[in-house]
Amino acid sequence: MTKTLILTSEFPPQPGGIGNHAYNLAKGLQDNGFEVHLVCDTRSQNGEEEREFDKNLAFEVIRISRKKIILFSYLKRITTAFSLASKNKIVICSGKFSLWLGALLSLFFKKEFIAIIHGSEVRLPNKLLRKLTDISLNRFNKVIAVSNYTKSLVSHLGLKNIEVVPNGFEMDLNVRVQRKKDPVPVLITVGNLTQRKGQHNVIKALPLLLKKYPDLKYNMVGIPTNKKKLEKLALDLKVENAVVFSGKVSEDEKIELLQLADIFVMLSESTQTGDVEGFGIAILEANALGIPAIGALGCGIEDAIKDGASGKLINNNNSKQFESALEEILNHYETYSKGAKTWSQNFTWEKVIKAYLKILEN
Repeated sequence: MTKTLILTSEFPPQPGGIGNHAYNLAKGLQDNGFEVHLVCDTRSQNGEEEREFDKNLAFEVIRISRKKIILFSYLKRITTAFSLASKNKIVICSGKFSLWLGALLSLFFKKEFIAIIHGSEVRLPNKLLRKLTDISLNRFNKVIAVSNYTKSLVSHLGLKNIEVVPNGFEMDLNVRVQRKKDPVPVLITVGNLTQRKGQHNVIKALPLLLKKYPDLKYNMVGIPTNKKKLEKLALDLKVENAVVFSGKVSEDEKIELLQLADIFVMLSESTQTGDVEGFGIAILEANALGIPAIGALGCGIEDAIKDGASGKLINNNNSKQFESALEEILNHYETYSKGAKTWSQNFTWEKVIKAYLKILEN
């Protein structure tokens, strides 16, 4: 078995796209003959959630507890990584600090170092840290970007060893219930309520959409980070009766809410702090349930939506384009629903892991 070390900035059971990616990558590699060891943080207060989650994993997870003085946590991650790097043939790094750490390790160990970039970690607002990331990426034997958009963010480096492997999804569709179609358009976004996820762009379009679809509803599912701001925006635009805040939900509850919706919407935007949408895996999860999507141009969502087949791509702040896309999908709903299901099957982890195996075996 090929011993492989994964260094990641996030990991379940706490939410986060990088963590979800690291979990499925580790699981897929372990299932295909790799011996995986993974280093990540403990993010809950007492670590009980993580201990319960780790009990059922087939690979080893080393959690670094967060100290009051964060520097001590970073030092522990560094010493742990140094200890494990000598025992592993491959080192995979995902997340900004992990990229820096992997570059440091490459100065001391002759291993196969692989970087996975998602988006925001290569768009840091601090110029010095951004330069550090650029230098770090040049230390890796291979760089894997989760979308063509993410790859474009490091085009200035002229990397010859970079490949695109899309993010993947895995859903338990056994919990699926029969989705009842309504004449009322129901829109849904699943994701942290933040500027990057673009829920505010959807709310801004509601005054126009409600003129044509007066009973339309917009459901926001996810950690309510910016809930108060979004509530105020809805009140100011007098569309508060059309918005629903479902908050953070379980996986089963998420699937049930998705199936009450007609169209998944993600009008993401890049922020001044460098936060960008690297892919948009929640879109594919909705597609797998037959729910078409409307998503934003100019980010990783362009790789997650097949325009005209699984959904529509529009400018994130163009209400008229939004209205047109909504009408197009609703008028040809069954065609888009079937197209969404078919498209989503290109991104199952069963298929994505094969791309990783090909890269690692070469």
